[in-house]
Amino acid sequence: MTTKTRELVKSGSNSASLVTQTPLLDAGDVETKRQEILDYFHDTFTLYESLFECLANDESFYARANPLRHPLIFYYGHTAVFFINKLNVANLIDQRIDPHIESTLAVGVDEMSWDDLNEQNYDWPTPARVKAYRDQTRAVVDNFIRECDFSLPIEWNSPMWIILMGIEHERIHLETTAVLIRELPLERVVSHPVWSNICRESGVPPENELIAVEGGQVEMGKSKSNSLYGWDLEYGYASETVKDFRASKFLVSNQEFLQFVESGGYQNSDFWTTEGWSWAEFRRAEHPVFWVKEGENFKYRSMLEVIDMPWDWPAEINYLEAKAFCNWKSEATGKNIRMPTEAEWYKLRERVDTDQPYWGSAPGNLNLEHEMSPCPVNRHEFDSGFFDVIGNVWQWTETPIDGYDGFEVHPTYDDFSTPTFDGNHNLFKGGCWISTGNYAIKDARYAFRRHFFQHSGLRYVEAEPLPELEVSVYETDQMVSNYIEFHYGKENLNLPNFPVACIKEVSKRLEGQSTQRALDIGCATARSSFELAKIFDHVDAVDLSVRLIEPPANLQRAGRQRYVCVEEGELTLFNEIQLDDYEGYKEVKDKIAFMQGDACNLVEKFNDYDLVFAGNLIDRLYDPVMFLESIKSRIRPGGLLVLVSPYTWSEEHTPRDKWLGGFKAATGESFTAIEGIEKVLGPEFKMVGDPVDLPFALRETKRKFQYGVSELTAWQKEA
Repeated sequence: MTTKTRELVKSGSNSASLVTQTPLLDAGDVETKRQEILDYFHDTFTLYESLFECLANDESFYARANPLRHPLIFYYGHTAVFFINKLNVANLIDQRIDPHIESTLAVGVDEMSWDDLNEQNYDWPTPARVKAYRDQTRAVVDNFIRECDFSLPIEWNSPMWIILMGIEHERIHLETTAVLIRELPLERVVSHPVWSNICRESGVPPENELIAVEGGQVEMGKSKSNSLYGWDLEYGYASETVKDFRASKFLVSNQEFLQFVESGGYQNSDFWTTEGWSWAEFRRAEHPVFWVKEGENFKYRSMLEVIDMPWDWPAEINYLEAKAFCNWKSEATGKNIRMPTEAEWYKLRERVDTDQPYWGSAPGNLNLEHEMSPCPVNRHEFDSGFFDVIGNVWQWTETPIDGYDGFEVHPTYDDFSTPTFDGNHNLFKGGCWISTGNYAIKDARYAFRRHFFQHSGLRYVEAEPLPELEVSVYETDQMVSNYIEFHYGKENLNLPNFPVACIKEVSKRLEGQSTQRALDIGCATARSSFELAKIFDHVDAVDLSVRLIEPPANLQRAGRQRYVCVEEGELTLFNEIQLDDYEGYKEVKDKIAFMQGDACNLVEKFNDYDLVFAGNLIDRLYDPVMFLESIKSRIRPGGLLVLVSPYTWSEEHTPRDKWLGGFKAATGESFTAIEGIEKVLGPEFKMVGDPVDLPFALRETKRKFQYGVSELTAWQKEA
């Protein structure tokens, strides 16, 4: 971190210098850019750590602020773990600092149905251990930035892109962690020289009114040649014709939202969606979560204290509350009131002709350039006559998040966006007081489940009703679709279904074996997991990619999964698989637990198995020896390890010095994968039965397939 910024954080200054601007990807020379990114990294790392100084003691790190999220100890280390894990995944470093922390603090609450928040499964490290880990990570990343070879412009595949990914990821958590700290009991937090500097201004709330906005064509999305770092879902193209509408001059203030509360809005199901009313009943909600009821009066919970209610500040609510308010407002006014769409918000923003990092100072309460909280809704006026077009609090929209045309997943963070393309995550726009970095740019696209709290509020519009949303989510990522088809589609080239054939061979080796617990590691879209569940009492299905385990989890939960296959060129075929189509799957589906995990660095809870099945996995690992060494202790005495692989060794996946076989040994003799496996597993494991060849054909298009032959071997642990 720059000396100046360190001093500002230490002294508690509210200066805009607390936050450096997002680096441009194509400006300057390499060495100047290197120093700029180095400063940006240290600024971010230190600013994030300062948030945790708000916790009263070590015990506060383990308090659960929100039952749907991990305790704060997870988030304290998670952003540092992200740097190390992503640099390893991208094959930019071959270094681990603390494997236990790097597995335990790697996967957050992704809001998927398989998330396991049973605290008995987590062995949380101490704050001191996490701080030491963060210090080591800082040194590793600092050294990488100083020494990595890169050129300008910084593009998608640049090593410096991964550094910017880690920095922007930490700035996301700067904001989300501030919300979690705000949800802690007051006795769990203390004042802070920076974060206690909230706005102290409050006055008479302004009367809201609707202002006309001219419609027109809206172009959304950006190209890969854009000068600012972006997440994968920001790239691509979308065009939409927006009709004329009217929008509220101000964000909805606490005073305006009070009218909804006092009219019995939280008690009247007519104003709520089905999802919203279920949430309201579950939470027994009677008012916004950050309002504190004291007798007949309300006070306001900021991040670190409770203050008199600032009625002219924006109401901070989730999407479900915002939707209920709009429905109530429609009935009260006789007008069609709703939230804006993403395209309508862009029409509002058209007259804001600047963006972070091009401005000298933020035009609104954004980028930590003002107090550490929201402020009155009538403080920041824009040329259009609207207030808080950007900044203060996020503005919920009616638009479920989805990819633009041309959307492409970034391979290093393949589960950032696609898990939210389910119709259940809505976009919010405009940023808030603590939005920095990518969060503060025009093209930022972030979405949360509708019941989640952020620093988010509402601007409403009077506009035509939107068509009823029909969510028919098709998996369009071609790699994922190909695996769904490979596992669940019709047989190709007259070959038997590969996962089914594998488990059929496994079953032949289970005579007299215990069949309580199985691990399907590298399960991909998990046809093998369903087959194993016919045999075993419980199956853990684990894959590194959330994108791959999402389809079978949908199949388990909803009974169906849609996907798109390429037929020829731009011609596609829309397919649907249903659980009922597969004999016995409906009866055994609840035996399977789908989870994300790194085969080479599994969390300790994955243990005590009668069978570990690794299908077409070991030649795709960054360290297959590490996998084999670690998996041995996870298998019960007498249990089986079944390996299936075509042994397609490639430096794209596995560094040359990590190959198990496929090379000439020092003696000059050929050294095969089987010999390598036996060398690592022996003498504790012995091969049982003969190796079996299993052919497979992975469909790419209607007339193109990847043909291969895998070898299945089974290894039994000594009893």
